[in-house]
Amino acid sequence: MREDVQRLLAPMDDFATHVIDLVEELPTSPVGRHIGGQLLRSGTSTAANYEEACAAESRADFIHKMQISLKEMRESRFWLRMLKRRRWAQAEKAAVLYAAVLYTEADELCRIFTQSVVTAKKSKRPNVLSGFLFCMLNSRFSILH
Repeated sequence: MREDVQRLLAPMDDFATHVIDLVEELPTSPVGRHIGGQLLRSGTSTAANYEEACAAESRADFIHKMQISLKEMRESRFWLRMLKRRRWAQAEKAAVLYAAVLYTEADELCRIFTQSVVTAKKSKRPNVLSGFLFCMLNSRFSILH
């Protein structure tokens, strides 16, 4: 796998892992289960969809799969925002703080995915992501490490 592709996979894998960790900390109330289930699905599918985009058969296929990843990441960002806004009991305050950090990460990944789609639409080569994205990526994903 190309090095530039690998650089984006690692933060996405980290994001999915962090989502799993967060969901495990949510309360087992109906609201906690609903938000947790939705976040778990959208937060873990983004990396899988990106992996599929990397194996795209054409530029159109790549763009389509990247747009699916972007939609899933936007949904994750929505559920994280709901967790940040929700008034949880004291025991869940750590989960809310963790959600705030993950929201920032999701927001950054949304920007990267958006720019990747724009770049792919302009590029003559199907899997080219601009060097700018990876410079930005390397400087942004040190929050959780």
